[in-house]
Amino acid sequence: MIRAYTFLMRPTVGQTQALGEMLRDHCSLYNGALQERRDAYRHVSKTSIKYGMQSAQLKDIRAFDPERQGRWSFSSQQATLRRLDKAFAAFFRRVKADETPGYPRFRGVNWFDTVDFPKDGDGVRWNSTPHDPVTRVRFQGVGHVKVNQHRPVVGKVKTVSVKREGRRWYVVLTAEQGEPEPLAPTGSVVGIDMGIANFLADSNGGFVPNPRHGRQAAAKLEAAQQALSRFPRVRRDKRTANHQKAVRKVAGLHRKVRCQRLDHAHKTALGLIREHDFVAYEDLKIRNMVKAPAPKTDPDQPGAFLPNGAAAKAGLNKSINDAGWGVFLTILTSKAESAGRTVIAVDPRNTSRTCPRPTCGHVAAENRTTQEKFHCVACGHTAHADTVGAVNVLRAGLVRRDARQG
Repeated sequence: MIRAYTFLMRPTVGQTQALGEMLRDHCSLYNGALQERRDAYRHVSKTSIKYGMQSAQLKDIRAFDPERQGRWSFSSQQATLRRLDKAFAAFFRRVKADETPGYPRFRGVNWFDTVDFPKDGDGVRWNSTPHDPVTRVRFQGVGHVKVNQHRPVVGKVKTVSVKREGRRWYVVLTAEQGEPEPLAPTGSVVGIDMGIANFLADSNGGFVPNPRHGRQAAAKLEAAQQALSRFPRVRRDKRTANHQKAVRKVAGLHRKVRCQRLDHAHKTALGLIREHDFVAYEDLKIRNMVKAPAPKTDPDQPGAFLPNGAAAKAGLNKSINDAGWGVFLTILTSKAESAGRTVIAVDPRNTSRTCPRPTCGHVAAENRTTQEKFHCVACGHTAHADTVGAVNVLRAGLVRRDARQG
């Protein structure tokens, strides 16, 4: 099992400058490799350049530019070239699938914020000063950087990454671990129904309120973004002190909302995993749910469009993104794997329109009279619509579990 750890680093002023230069040079390498691929394809020969060809050039690049490219780890530069190769592989996959291609773009220095080291000990060393009570990580060309290690790392460290978020620097580790010891069984099963009014409802009639972190921070974020918009769009090194302060304020507010959302997701998922042996949830296609509606052209007025509910849909999309369903479900699945619990996704269709009574099971859109109220038109059963959905999700999940076991 592979687990990830993220720790805050405490670099000195000189180390901060060196880390920034490392990101800058890797960004330059990424953009140069991208430009080479573009130029080769635009040539009359339509030459296709692969990762192996560009990786073979690294030795000459490092010898030609020892003050910049030659300073950093060879394997980390290979990882940067692999990142570009993955971007092109994804581009061609989307082209074949007839999706929006999204050709790989050049990265600005502000948008290139991660450098990967594929192996601990090759250009990077985790816990480089084991004799010192303060944990440090050593990067080639940077030195030994202090790390705020708030929890122990279990297992053998495989990869190390350095990441910049605003003015903060993080080290991200992946460690290989053995099979975890499962939690003691509780004999409890539950189904959950994701929502917006409530973050989730369970099949036992319980509800987890939606904290709406994004909405709570909307006023402060709007004011900070308005203050930032008053400054002209210039290069990073051309910004004034006030401009940089405005940028940091916006980034800090976004970071706070993201951390609050992650904290809520972790705590909610941990509660479910500790209390239940089996959890069933809806297999929601969140990416499709938050798509903007297609425009409707007006046949009577060329160039004009008919109302398509885009404004209302935008508000719904914002609420779905603020709830963070995808992040929560990813965390829930990860925690279930570590605890030896079973988590199963089921088809979400008609879960809140089907009567949960075993003797009825009537399916009709009229059963859900409002967002919260469920009233079966066949047998008269009434309940909260989200609870009904959770009960039906649990029932479908148990059927899928028994089919797998059987």
